[in-house]
Amino acid sequence: MLYEWLRGPRLEEELTAQEALFPAERAPVFGPREAEVAAALYSQVRRARQREFDLCIAACALTHGAALWTLNPGDFRDVPDLTLFAT
Repeated sequence: MLYEWLRGPRLEEELTAQEALFPAERAPVFGPREAEVAAALYSQVRRARQREFDLCIAACALTHGAALWTLNPGDFRDVPDLTLFAT
């Protein structure tokens, strides 16, 4: 979700690089389908109450058939059916 990235703190250079790599207008929208998936995930994972935004991000990836790249793989490892790329 674009919100997670833009809410910062981010350096201007990071925002410019993000826009070049993945333009904001191409970011998936969090809509009703994504909300349904996020709600289902909420009842399936541990510590869900502390991870609402992570679950919304995972729901976007699942709904759009996308893999998720993250620097925090532990936040997503227990999400069923999520393809995860981590560094």
